[in-house]
Parts: sequence; C-alpha cells; structure tokens
Amino acid sequence: MNIISELKNEVIISVQAMKGEPLYDEIAMTAMMKSVINGGAKALRLAGARDVKNAKKLFNVPVIGLTKPDKLPDNWLDVVYITPSLKEVDELISAGADIIATDATKRQRPKESLEEIVKYVHDNNRLIMADISNFDEGLNAQNLGFDIISTTLSGYTKYTETSSTKPDFELLDKLVKNLNTPIVLEGRIWNPKEVDRAFELGAHCVVIGSAVTRPQLITKRFIER
Repeated sequence: MNIISELKNEVIISVQAMKGEPLYDEIAMTAMMKSVINGGAKALRLAGARDVKNAKKLFNVPVIGLTKPDKLPDNWLDVVYITPSLKEVDELISAGADIIATDATKRQRPKESLEEIVKYVHDNNRLIMADISNFDEGLNAQNLGFDIISTTLSGYTKYTETSSTKPDFELLDKLVKNLNTPIVLEGRIWNPKEVDRAFELGAHCVVIGSAVTRPQLITKRFIER
C-alpha cells in the first residue's frame, strides 16, 4: 500500500529538538520516538539524518524527514530553512526517509528550484511533502507534483505572520476544497478537539509536535496561563 494512503486519518508526531536543547541528545530523541509510537503515532516527522537513520533502524513506521539549521537565523520569517537544497535532500534519502519535507513557500531558495527538488526526490523513488504557508503556495505545490501538502508554515512567513495560537483551519478548508493532493494540518495544534476538527474538514492526516514533544513549551503554557 502507498505510504500516503496508510496515513489517511492518522496522527503523525513530530519529534524534534534544536541543537543545545536537553532532548537533542541522541538517546533522548530515540526514547521520545519510541514513546510516541507506543502511544499510537502512526508515523514520525524528524529533523536531521541522524534521527531519520535511527528511526528507520529501530521502528517500523513511515518517516518524514527534513533538515533545519542548528540555530534559526534572526530573519527566519524571510528565508527558506527547511530542507533548502539538494545537499540536504541527499542526506535524508541516504538516511532512509520515506517522505522528504521541504519548504515550498514563495520565498527565494538558496540554490535549486522547487521543480528540481521534486524531480530529484521522485527520481530517487521517494515521496515529497510541501510545507506551505498560504493557498497560492499549496496550488503551486500541486502543480509541481508534490505528493502531499502540509500547512506547516502558515503563520511562519513574513506575509502570513500571526499572533494566533490556533491551527489555520481556514487554510486547511480552502486547500481541501480546491486541491486534489492530500492535505495535512500541522501547526499550533494543542488539543484533541482540534484534531477532530481537522478531520471533519477533510485533512488527510494531522502532524502534532510541540504539544507532545517540547516539554519546555508545554510547561510555559502552564506557567504563563
């Protein structure tokens, strides 16, 4: 069965930590992966070849791989930093990622075009996920042949920046109604009712990260209640 079909109506957990954070340690990250799989996660979204390789070796679940810099640049709203070039794509393919996630926003890319990246991923028999921030980017991703589209970057580009703490259900709804490519809701999901709402609107699957795997952010929500 196609991996994307397997993910229909499932919850994917993003297990990530920035370099320098306590959970970035390899043992800690692997333990977190095992914990969320034990809890029912049907796939993992992981940053970096190290964690992708460990997941493919230890667990029998699909892995969405991406790369991020060790530290986000100060102008992160303006730049492409999620799997920005073929160099990073190659690292993830070698590590065994089933799906490669890349920034598919309209921001200027540092090297290869999105067309080149999509072709390269498909030529290497992998699937590719578009991380987008608005509808036009989703439409462009579909036209370029992306296999699955995620709302990951809604609110995280200069032209979609928001103070909202809620998922972008409006974008999800518009994408689902107008595109044929499977759509993922990701970003600012904090409770099960939001997951239910995503599936009611037609999300193919849902990716949850900080609400599960970022203890410092979970704690902060309680402290700053």
